[in-house]
Amino acid sequence: MFIAQELRKTNIAEYLLYMWQVEDTIRAFGCSLSRIRHEYIDRFDYDDEQKEEEADWFGNLVRMMNSEGCREQGHLQINKVVVQQLQELHSQLLSSPKFPFYNAEYYKVLPYIVELRNRGANKEENEIETCLNALYGVMMLRLKKAEISPSTQHAVKEITTLVGMLSDYYKQDKEEGLKFE
Repeated sequence: MFIAQELRKTNIAEYLLYMWQVEDTIRAFGCSLSRIRHEYIDRFDYDDEQKEEEADWFGNLVRMMNSEGCREQGHLQINKVVVQQLQELHSQLLSSPKFPFYNAEYYKVLPYIVELRNRGANKEENEIETCLNALYGVMMLRLKKAEISPSTQHAVKEITTLVGMLSDYYKQDKEEGLKFE
């Protein structure tokens, strides 16, 4: 919860990737709050009040995962909404002449998006979700200490740049409001 709160303020893409990891963590503990509390939260250097807050937060997420039918796979609606907001901002940035650097980066990344979509199971996901899924996949590979090919590393570098720019624009839009015309 504490990490999520900070990331949501500073970098929305990192927040989403973190939240997806939290969803997977909840699944790894069988959506059991008692297991999450004793096997996960208790390992952190939190005081009792912080542990209770963290357990309440996880408890709410477990309830949402149960009610939204994403115990096994998929993402919480709260996370889907953020992805949709990012996709909408992405579309606005691309359609505005005021963001040429974003447009240029997008066209560098577009071949990777097309390739990922052609390989992926879900051809209906939007471009930003495709990019986030690629970043999450590589993050999981790194956690497993799996080898990542040079071509994948290059693609991820470009995707990271685009998603980083989008996150910066998202923050700027929330704080000051972007002008697209």
